[in-house]
Amino acid sequence: MADDIPTQGVIIRAENGDVIRFDATGLVLRLSDRVIADIADRLPPKPQTTAPEAQPLPALPEEIDLWAPRREGDWVVFQANMPGADGPRGYRRHLSGGAVIAETRGPLLAVLGIGGARAGLGSPGPARFRWHVLAPADDIGAVGMGGEGEAVETDALEPLRELTVEALIADELLARRRASHQSLPLVMVRAETDMAASAHELGAGTAVTNLDRACANLQAAAARLGTRAQVLAVVLDYTLEDLTGDPVAYRDGMIGLMERITRDMAKHGLARPIFLTSFDCGTQDVTRGPGLEGQWELSWNHADHRLVFAAPSYAFQIDDAGRLTDTGRAEKALLLTEALLAVHGGGRWHCPVIQLAERAGDDIRVICEAQDALMIDAGDPFGAGKTAGFALEGVSNGATITGIEFGKHDTKALILRCSRRPEGEVHVTYAHGAGPGQGPYPANRGALRGDFGEGAVRRWALPARLKLTEGGP
Repeated sequence: MADDIPTQGVIIRAENGDVIRFDATGLVLRLSDRVIADIADRLPPKPQTTAPEAQPLPALPEEIDLWAPRREGDWVVFQANMPGADGPRGYRRHLSGGAVIAETRGPLLAVLGIGGARAGLGSPGPARFRWHVLAPADDIGAVGMGGEGEAVETDALEPLRELTVEALIADELLARRRASHQSLPLVMVRAETDMAASAHELGAGTAVTNLDRACANLQAAAARLGTRAQVLAVVLDYTLEDLTGDPVAYRDGMIGLMERITRDMAKHGLARPIFLTSFDCGTQDVTRGPGLEGQWELSWNHADHRLVFAAPSYAFQIDDAGRLTDTGRAEKALLLTEALLAVHGGGRWHCPVIQLAERAGDDIRVICEAQDALMIDAGDPFGAGKTAGFALEGVSNGATITGIEFGKHDTKALILRCSRRPEGEVHVTYAHGAGPGQGPYPANRGALRGDFGEGAVRRWALPARLKLTEGGP
């Protein structure tokens, strides 16, 4: 019987041929082309076994020493040996053209600034890290519009032609990271200024409007790069320009300015900024005034804003017109960078502040708040003289300061030795109200500092003017 069982045959037959057959190996299906196509559509695609066709590359500048160019989306990425501290590394350029910039990881960072006319100056030349320190590609550069018209919208970046304080801060940050073998990010910088005659006007004028545009351009540039944006700091530089004659009005105007900037940044999805500033000490001729005094009001009452006084301006060289020299701009950027790194690192930056001047017999005891033990800089780098910037006002009997000593048990207390007991409506001043001076530093200057740092990186004491009080028991 087993021999009668067929070993092959047809189970289903259609007009156009056999559909299902069988043989010794099993069932054999014959499917139509339409069924085969339907099954193919339902199956996952097979891995591509041949290399995709290479996308064409746009023409790149022939004078650049570059190699290994490739397309990544809308960008051409390549290796190159470029001038400056950036050196041999990866770079990129958009397919539409424009500037070559460094190829980096992480967010697009920014250091922004706002102030009066003196804040809108820069030193000529590119940054050391010229392909990392950039400005919005509106052909304006780091200095900004200067209050002349409105900044334009752009999502592109370009290298700098001049170096503002903000650009020098960015350059110094990159130098520190290079020395620590950390990644080098892109940093956008822009300082906006106008001719506002008061802090209130500055907070409602062209400069703050253009700074808002800089924030929008920052976000647009970050989106174009496929990353996020982060503002490291906003530098404030506006004191002597305030003509209100009212220290409290100056303080309130600066608080309003910081509030406006904070709200504008929140609108663009940016976090509350750190505001960096220096304590303006005036010029060789301007040593008193409401604007200078208004800083004291601002130093202890700046609402809930993160305001850091990084240094007194007597630490920076100025020209005969009271503007920072190239050296002074670098000195200021160095100290602002140090303060910024301290705050971003979770620490604090607190320059010594003189809080109390009281009688101690015929002498005067000065009490300070300071982050470090205090000292008088023996080198007297700013030419403050033998009294280190301290002086007496309102003395009726000719008493003068003859020497300075530190307390035996308190490194944050000083004894001002006097020629006789000071009489009258006496005020003790430090780096304030000096007579007109000469040289590369403001007439208001001092030599009191903390024992932190070395070289140009010091925490210098802020100016002060305090009424002499009677001492305790």
